[in-house]
Amino acid sequence: MNQVQELEQAILARAERLAGEYRDRANRSRDNILREAAERLRMRESREESIAKTLADRTFRQHVQASELKMQTHLDRMRWNLVQDVERALAGRMKTFSEDLQHYDPWLDGLIVRAADLIEEHALIISANARDQKRLAERWDTLLETLPSHKSATLSKEPIETLGGVLVTSRDQRIRVDNTYEGRLERLRPAVQQVILERLLPSGFDTGNLFSG
Repeated sequence: MNQVQELEQAILARAERLAGEYRDRANRSRDNILREAAERLRMRESREESIAKTLADRTFRQHVQASELKMQTHLDRMRWNLVQDVERALAGRMKTFSEDLQHYDPWLDGLIVRAADLIEEHALIISANARDQKRLAERWDTLLETLPSHKSATLSKEPIETLGGVLVTSRDQRIRVDNTYEGRLERLRPAVQQVILERLLPSGFDTGNLFSG
Protein backbone atom coordinates (compact mmCIF):
# COMPACT_ATOMS: atom_id res chain seq x y z
CA MET A 1 0.00 0.00 0.00
CA ASN A 2 1.44 3.31 -1.05
CA GLN A 3 1.32 6.47 0.98
CA VAL A 4 -1.61 7.88 -0.99
CA GLN A 5 -3.81 4.90 -0.13
CA GLU A 6 -2.78 5.02 3.51
CA LEU A 7 -3.61 8.72 3.61
CA GLU A 8 -7.01 8.07 2.01
CA GLN A 9 -7.79 5.32 4.51
CA ALA A 10 -6.69 7.53 7.38
CA ILE A 11 -8.93 10.32 6.11
CA LEU A 12 -11.86 7.93 5.68
CA ALA A 13 -11.34 6.52 9.17
CA ARG A 14 -11.16 10.01 10.57
CA ALA A 15 -14.31 10.96 8.70
CA GLU A 16 -16.13 7.91 10.02
CA ARG A 17 -15.09 8.75 13.59
CA LEU A 18 -16.23 12.33 13.18
CA ALA A 19 -19.47 11.17 11.61
CA GLY A 20 -20.00 8.79 14.50
CA GLU A 21 -19.26 11.50 17.00
CA TYR A 22 -21.66 13.91 15.30
CA ARG A 23 -24.26 11.16 15.08
CA ASP A 24 -23.90 10.39 18.80
CA ARG A 25 -23.99 14.08 19.62
CA ALA A 26 -27.05 14.53 17.44
CA ASN A 27 -28.75 11.57 19.15
CA ARG A 28 -27.94 13.01 22.56
CA SER A 29 -29.21 16.42 21.49
CA ARG A 30 -32.37 14.85 20.10
CA ASP A 31 -32.94 12.91 23.32
CA ASN A 32 -32.39 16.06 25.38
CA ILE A 33 -34.77 18.02 23.17
CA LEU A 34 -37.38 15.26 23.42
CA ARG A 35 -36.98 15.07 27.22
CA GLU A 36 -37.21 18.84 27.57
CA ALA A 37 -40.20 18.94 25.24
CA ALA A 38 -41.87 16.15 27.19
CA GLU A 39 -41.15 17.94 30.48
CA ARG A 40 -42.48 21.23 29.13
CA LEU A 41 -45.56 19.41 27.86
CA ARG A 42 -46.03 17.72 31.23
CA MET A 43 -45.63 21.01 33.07
CA ARG A 44 -48.00 22.72 30.66
CA GLU A 45 -50.58 19.97 31.06
CA SER A 46 -50.16 20.10 34.84
CA ARG A 47 -50.52 23.90 34.81
CA GLU A 48 -53.56 23.75 32.55
CA GLU A 49 -55.06 21.01 34.72
CA SER A 50 -54.42 23.12 37.81
CA ILE A 51 -55.97 26.17 36.15
CA ALA A 52 -58.95 24.11 35.00
CA LYS A 53 -59.37 22.69 38.51
CA THR A 54 -59.14 26.14 40.05
CA LEU A 55 -61.71 27.49 37.60
CA ALA A 56 -63.95 24.50 38.23
CA ASP A 57 -63.65 24.95 42.00
CA ARG A 58 -64.35 28.66 41.67
CA THR A 59 -67.36 28.00 39.47
CA PHE A 60 -68.61 25.36 41.91
CA ARG A 61 -68.18 27.71 44.87
CA GLN A 62 -69.98 30.45 42.98
CA HIS A 63 -72.87 28.08 42.26
CA VAL A 64 -72.94 26.97 45.88
CA GLN A 65 -72.84 30.55 47.15
CA ALA A 66 -75.57 31.57 44.72
CA SER A 67 -77.70 28.63 45.88
CA GLU A 68 -77.06 29.49 49.53
CA LEU A 69 -77.94 33.14 48.92
CA LYS A 70 -81.11 32.13 47.10
CA MET A 71 -82.04 29.75 49.91
CA GLN A 72 -81.27 32.38 52.56
CA THR A 73 -83.42 34.90 50.70
CA HIS A 74 -86.22 32.35 50.53
CA LEU A 75 -85.90 31.59 54.26
CA ASP A 76 -85.85 35.29 55.12
CA ARG A 77 -89.00 35.81 53.08
CA MET A 78 -90.60 32.78 54.73
CA ARG A 79 -89.69 34.01 58.21
CA TRP A 80 -91.07 37.45 57.42
CA ASN A 81 -94.33 35.97 56.11
CA LEU A 82 -94.61 33.76 59.17
CA VAL A 83 -94.06 36.73 61.48
CA GLN A 84 -96.77 38.61 59.62
CA ASP A 85 -99.11 35.62 59.88
CA VAL A 86 -98.49 35.35 63.60
CA GLU A 87 -99.08 39.05 64.17
CA ARG A 88 -102.32 38.91 62.19
CA ALA A 89 -103.44 35.91 64.26
CA LEU A 90 -102.51 37.71 67.46
CA ALA A 91 -104.42 40.81 66.40
CA GLY A 92 -107.50 38.67 65.82
CA ARG A 93 -107.03 37.01 69.18
CA MET A 94 -106.62 40.39 70.87
CA LYS A 95 -109.83 41.65 69.33
CA THR A 96 -111.72 38.56 70.49
CA PHE A 97 -110.17 38.81 73.96
CA SER A 98 -111.10 42.49 74.31
CA GLU A 99 -114.75 41.63 73.67
CA ASP A 100 -114.80 39.14 76.52
CA LEU A 101 -115.52 41.69 79.25
CA GLN A 102 -115.58 39.12 82.03
CA HIS A 103 -111.87 38.40 81.49
CA TYR A 104 -110.63 41.47 79.64
CA ASP A 105 -111.66 44.13 82.17
CA PRO A 106 -109.90 42.45 85.15
CA TRP A 107 -106.82 41.92 82.96
CA LEU A 108 -106.83 45.62 82.01
CA ASP A 109 -107.19 46.66 85.66
CA GLY A 110 -104.32 44.33 86.60
CA LEU A 111 -102.06 45.98 84.02
CA ILE A 112 -102.75 49.38 85.58
CA VAL A 113 -102.09 48.20 89.14
CA ARG A 114 -98.82 46.47 88.20
CA ALA A 115 -97.65 49.53 86.27
CA ALA A 116 -98.46 51.73 89.26
CA ASP A 117 -96.25 49.49 91.41
CA LEU A 118 -93.39 49.80 88.91
CA ILE A 119 -93.46 53.57 88.49
CA GLU A 120 -91.91 55.43 91.40
CA GLU A 121 -93.78 58.69 90.76
CA HIS A 122 -96.94 59.25 92.80
CA ALA A 123 -99.09 60.87 90.10
CA LEU A 124 -99.89 58.72 87.07
CA ILE A 125 -101.74 59.15 83.81
CA ILE A 126 -103.64 56.23 82.27
CA SER A 127 -104.20 56.21 78.50
CA ALA A 128 -106.30 53.74 76.50
CA ASN A 129 -108.22 53.54 73.25
CA ALA A 130 -111.65 55.15 73.02
CA ARG A 131 -113.56 51.94 73.81
CA ASP A 132 -111.47 51.01 76.85
CA GLN A 133 -111.36 54.63 77.98
CA LYS A 134 -115.14 54.57 78.30
CA ARG A 135 -115.08 51.26 80.18
CA LEU A 136 -112.44 52.52 82.58
CA ALA A 137 -114.33 55.73 83.23
CA GLU A 138 -117.41 53.72 84.27
CA ARG A 139 -115.49 51.92 87.03
CA TRP A 140 -112.78 54.48 87.69
CA ASP A 141 -113.53 55.09 91.36
CA THR A 142 -113.45 51.36 92.07
CA LEU A 143 -110.19 51.03 90.17
CA LEU A 144 -108.54 53.84 92.14
CA GLU A 145 -109.22 51.93 95.36
CA THR A 146 -107.04 49.05 94.10
CA LEU A 147 -103.99 51.28 93.58
CA PRO A 148 -101.30 51.62 96.25
CA SER A 149 -102.42 54.15 98.84
CA HIS A 150 -99.66 56.63 98.00
CA LYS A 151 -100.48 56.62 94.28
CA SER A 152 -102.98 58.77 92.40
CA ALA A 153 -104.05 58.32 88.79
CA THR A 154 -105.82 60.36 86.15
CA LEU A 155 -107.60 58.90 83.13
CA SER A 156 -106.41 60.70 80.01
CA LYS A 157 -109.18 62.35 78.00
CA GLU A 158 -107.26 61.79 74.75
CA PRO A 159 -107.66 58.22 73.46
CA ILE A 160 -104.67 56.48 71.93
CA GLU A 161 -104.49 54.22 68.87
CA THR A 162 -104.21 50.66 70.11
CA LEU A 163 -106.09 47.37 69.83
CA GLY A 164 -106.12 47.05 73.59
CA GLY A 165 -104.20 47.41 76.81
CA VAL A 166 -103.08 50.61 78.51
CA LEU A 167 -100.21 53.07 78.53
CA VAL A 168 -99.28 54.22 82.04
CA THR A 169 -96.97 57.21 82.43
CA SER A 170 -95.79 59.54 85.15
CA ARG A 171 -97.38 62.96 85.03
CA ASP A 172 -94.22 64.49 83.57
CA GLN A 173 -94.16 61.75 80.87
CA ARG A 174 -90.58 60.82 81.76
CA ILE A 175 -91.50 57.31 82.95
CA ARG A 176 -93.80 55.04 81.00
CA VAL A 177 -94.97 51.44 81.10
CA ASP A 178 -96.32 50.49 77.70
CA ASN A 179 -98.77 47.65 78.20
CA THR A 180 -100.71 48.29 75.03
CA TYR A 181 -101.12 45.39 72.62
CA GLU A 182 -98.59 46.94 70.27
CA GLY A 183 -96.07 47.59 73.03
CA ARG A 184 -96.31 44.05 74.35
CA LEU A 185 -96.10 42.63 70.82
CA GLU A 186 -92.94 44.64 70.15
CA ARG A 187 -91.33 43.10 73.23
CA LEU A 188 -92.53 39.65 72.19
CA ARG A 189 -91.39 39.90 68.55
CA PRO A 190 -87.77 38.73 69.13
CA ALA A 191 -89.08 35.62 70.91
CA VAL A 192 -91.55 34.99 68.09
CA GLN A 193 -88.81 35.33 65.50
CA GLN A 194 -86.55 33.01 67.49
CA VAL A 195 -89.24 30.35 67.53
CA ILE A 196 -89.66 30.77 63.78
CA LEU A 197 -85.92 30.35 63.29
CA GLU A 198 -85.99 27.14 65.32
CA ARG A 199 -89.12 25.56 63.92
CA LEU A 200 -90.27 27.46 60.82
CA LEU A 201 -93.78 26.42 61.82
CA PRO A 202 -96.43 28.87 63.08
CA SER A 203 -97.98 26.07 65.17
CA GLY A 204 -94.92 26.19 67.42
CA PHE A 205 -95.37 29.78 68.62
CA ASP A 206 -95.96 30.35 72.31
CA THR A 207 -98.22 33.41 72.21
CA GLY A 208 -100.11 32.95 75.44
CA ASN A 209 -97.89 35.28 77.46
CA LEU A 210 -99.02 38.27 75.41
CA PHE A 211 -102.39 38.17 77.19
CA SER A 212 -101.30 37.13 80.64
CA GLY A 213 -98.96 38.43 83.33
